[in-house]
Amino acid sequence: MEITQLLTPERTHCAAPGLSKKRALEMISDLAARQCPDLPQHELFESLLAREKVGSTGIGNGIALPHGRLERITTPIAVLLKTEEPIPFDAIDGKPVDLLFALFVPEQDHQAHLSTLRTVAALLSQKELCRAMRKTCNDRELYELLTQ
Repeated sequence: MEITQLLTPERTHCAAPGLSKKRALEMISDLAARQCPDLPQHELFESLLAREKVGSTGIGNGIALPHGRLERITTPIAVLLKTEEPIPFDAIDGKPVDLLFALFVPEQDHQAHLSTLRTVAALLSQKELCRAMRKTCNDRELYELLTQ
């Protein structure tokens, strides 16, 4: 699945300073809920929290891939959040996170979910792309960097 099928400019955000892990997940849920009115913010947030309780989605190098499964959706949706300052996220390398690509997927679509996570992880493993993303302070520019 193409990134542009998951992510919209409206769900891409360069965040304000002072976020915690919980507040970043709340912000992600807020952004998704604004674009998908059928999905209550609290359900989105709870799906992310439930996954984080299993283990951190911080994959290292300042990147996290929080994700949640929901019965109410039929196609995956994504949110991209760049924090101004890296935040503690219990990542596998112990480093704080500043790039969060969140994914909400249909409850039953396990294979597509894993495939999409692999695609996003591969994309965000490109050091030059991540460097450029970290230099942006504009939502639109951040979206365009990831989707070009």
